[in-house]
Amino acid sequence: MKKHTSSFLSSESSILRSGAGFTLFEVLIAVAILGIAITMVLQLFSANMKSISASEDYVSAAAKAEAKMREVLDDDQLSEKSSSGETTSDGYRTSVSVTQTLEDRTENLPVTLLNISVTVYWTKGLGEKSLTLNTMKLVARQID
Repeated sequence: MKKHTSSFLSSESSILRSGAGFTLFEVLIAVAILGIAITMVLQLFSANMKSISASEDYVSAAAKAEAKMREVLDDDQLSEKSSSGETTSDGYRTSVSVTQTLEDRTENLPVTLLNISVTVYWTKGLGEKSLTLNTMKLVARQID
């Protein structure tokens, strides 16, 4: 039994002498590469979070603009006008512009073509963002 133990000890000491492990320099390089890789992954994650936040703002603005556009289009007495709505509690402000367009093409017709523009503004960071929806609507010409 003593023979077996001494052979185990002698094989262990030969492994240590052969240099089969990693040097301190190799370990430091591996840790540095790992640190750089983790930093890059975290930066990509942060950029994706910013993009998700921006897209949420645009989706919310588009929903508000579409709701306002439907409200304007449902008006049976639609005529030329321009208005700037109040700011909502969540920081969005709408602006509506209704203008007559292509008058030379519709002057002999019993209809008027109106260009409707709804713009939603909101503040993000230091800058103001906006989203605009445009459409046209034919309305019966008002007889003066």
